[in-house]
Amino acid sequence: MRWLAGLIFLSVALGVLGSGHYYLATRLLVDPELPQPWLALGLSVLALGAVLIFAAPAAERTLPRSFSRWLAWPAGIWLGLGFLLTAALLTSDLVLWTLGTPVLAADGDADGAGAARLRAAVVGALALSGGLAGVVSVLRGPRIVRLRIAPARWTPGLEGLRIVQISDVHLGAILGRDFAARIVDQVNALEPDLIAITGDLVDGPVSRVAAEAEPFADLRARHGVFFVTGNHDHYSGADPWVDVVRSLGIRVLRNERVAIEHGGDVFDLAGVDDYRGGYAGTSSDLGLALEARDPARPVVLLAHDPSTFRAAAHAGVDLQLSGHTHGGQIWPFRYLVRLAVPWVEGLHRRAESLVYVSRGTGFWGPPMRLFAPAEITEITLTQRSEGAAVPRRSAA
Repeated sequence: MRWLAGLIFLSVALGVLGSGHYYLATRLLVDPELPQPWLALGLSVLALGAVLIFAAPAAERTLPRSFSRWLAWPAGIWLGLGFLLTAALLTSDLVLWTLGTPVLAADGDADGAGAARLRAAVVGALALSGGLAGVVSVLRGPRIVRLRIAPARWTPGLEGLRIVQISDVHLGAILGRDFAARIVDQVNALEPDLIAITGDLVDGPVSRVAAEAEPFADLRARHGVFFVTGNHDHYSGADPWVDVVRSLGIRVLRNERVAIEHGGDVFDLAGVDDYRGGYAGTSSDLGLALEARDPARPVVLLAHDPSTFRAAAHAGVDLQLSGHTHGGQIWPFRYLVRLAVPWVEGLHRRAESLVYVSRGTGFWGPPMRLFAPAEITEITLTQRSEGAAVPRRSAA
């Protein structure tokens, strides 16, 4: 039945792609009544963008990476620009509808066509500016985010323990070993006690992307480097990727935990698989990860999806580290993400439990980050609340 699910997904994707480009053509080209040859040129550009978006994923699976990336870059940029254009146009449609102004220009109406041209120009300028800012943010790379977190049950010997978290690297068609090496240099320069990789390390099968992950073998931390799978790791083949990650000297936590001794005290570091891996035979099992643990010990949980926090808080987890959301990656997409995941970025509290959601270290899809910069997070765990990050309370 997986072929049927794939066929349905493909049909829906083509429908969304086609209707989205039809909408852009209507609002940006037809309503403004562009003269020839500009109308034909604009329609050709939109058609080429649609073809690129459709062709790039196939190229990533069939062509050498050195070739497929030349499709992935323009396809990703157009995907991001298309989203920004669509969001701006839909917003303007809503505003015009609220004001009682006709959304569509009437045929032969010079005033309506002029207004449509003005709107297209404003929307185009805003989208291009936002897209350029998003690409520049990606090219600058992840920034170091430092924060102090005070879990309720943190013990004196564990005071000051530093965890560096990276998440959602998405090595694949665009990001490769040069980016991985850059991350490794930034992380090692922080000299962390522990490194946590909270999923979505890759986008692509081992046969095509394994070499890009090799620099992660150079990650160094006093108590080790730990990894949990994300949904894209499962889409890319979790089991072979877990073997690769282990060969790099990284400990993979698959619904299990390990005791970490620091300063004479001990805490449990637990990790769960992403729940979307269930179709491949393994899925998130928080109960198994925490089974038979000493309830007096603090526990830090690595879970790719922040949605795990509901169960984690109920189970008494002190701190959960997650990613997955990318902080929305391109504003205003964060508001759509919020409909599916209550915790989009930052530190949140539920009862006595805390969750920190990273915006991610790489990107997925469009090589853009707008108002959601990539991050490498240095977390200092402390008993003292003074100077610690203040979590947002949530009943979600």
